[in-house]
Amino acid sequence: MMLDFNDALKRILDQVPALDEESAPLSELKGRVLSASIYSDIDLPVANNSSMDGYAVRAADLEQAGKEHPILLRVVGVVPAGTVSDAVVESRTCVRLFTGSFLPEGADAVIMQEDTSEVVGGEQIRCLDRVKPRENIRFKGEDVEKGDLLLESGTRLHIRHLGMVAATGCAEAKVARRPRVAILATGHELQSPGEVLRPGAIYESNRIVLGEMVAMCGGLPKICPLVQDDLASTKVALRVAAEENDAVITSGGVSVGDYDLIRPAIEALGGHIDFWRIRLRPGKPFVFAEVFGKPLFGLPGNPVSAITTFMLLARPALLKMQGASDVRPPQLKGRLVETLTNQSDRPHFMRVYLNENREVTSAGLQDSHALQSLSKANAWLCVEPGQTLSSGEEVSLIAWDS
Repeated sequence: MMLDFNDALKRILDQVPALDEESAPLSELKGRVLSASIYSDIDLPVANNSSMDGYAVRAADLEQAGKEHPILLRVVGVVPAGTVSDAVVESRTCVRLFTGSFLPEGADAVIMQEDTSEVVGGEQIRCLDRVKPRENIRFKGEDVEKGDLLLESGTRLHIRHLGMVAATGCAEAKVARRPRVAILATGHELQSPGEVLRPGAIYESNRIVLGEMVAMCGGLPKICPLVQDDLASTKVALRVAAEENDAVITSGGVSVGDYDLIRPAIEALGGHIDFWRIRLRPGKPFVFAEVFGKPLFGLPGNPVSAITTFMLLARPALLKMQGASDVRPPQLKGRLVETLTNQSDRPHFMRVYLNENREVTSAGLQDSHALQSLSKANAWLCVEPGQTLSSGEEVSLIAWDS
């Protein structure tokens, strides 16, 4: 009996183990999952400061200022960014500031340099425009207040998070350890790229792609040697992979042929197979198992099936192992410009292309071996059994990870 895709995903997520935590420096946080929330130790900005080059003033002094009626102010100090001054702005005085300069005592506004002209000697300026109280000032704590929650535990850190973390002085954070993931491919017919292709052989392409996909979701891929189609070799390969890593991903050998040896090897090693077929196209033969306490994801050998099942089933599991609160694949929206039909009895994740105008088209041949259409695709579109999606319909897409 085939397991529904959503049921299969739930069973996987319910069983994969959580990894322990470690401290990581700021430079290594991108893509990692927080195991402890981050709170700010300081205010941002840390003090009232100028948002531009200009002069700290009292707004009331400039209520009548204009190009035809300039107001003269005496310059009583200069505050370069990164310094502190004891100058005080009193009536009819000002202090020279630069972007980021701390606001001196007594000032309640900043007049832009462009709205002033310097009097010969530099001890006075002419103010050619009015300013309102609080104008051109960035106030202490207006962005972040001390004690604010910045990022919650379970957040997968993106580049956009790192600037805020650094600006609050956080040099390291508690994150889940990255999962070590062994990647195997099985089959007598497989050869590595670069070798002279012998009769009956094909070049193996899954390990390199799966390795990159593991890395993109935070894992540490270990590309293992190709495994021959015999039970002894398969057992040895699985044993070593499971003993030395946190998870194992295989491609090939999970169907029902005479040389499909992943399932027999798991059983011979005393492992437990949870399920091995799912209602999915491409990707019906898929094994989820446990070997020596480590989760094993047995992907189909066809390249498109392997990549699709990794994205839909193994990727969420690896993120869950790291404690991620959101394990869904990236989502996009688009509008079909052709009709797509699924005449099978399984949900079909079709390779599609989303252009800059949000128009969605098929990427080409949808067979599970067809790598050219995969290379042209930038998203998947799920078409349910017996469903027809018409041109002009708004659709939800699953995007490649980033």
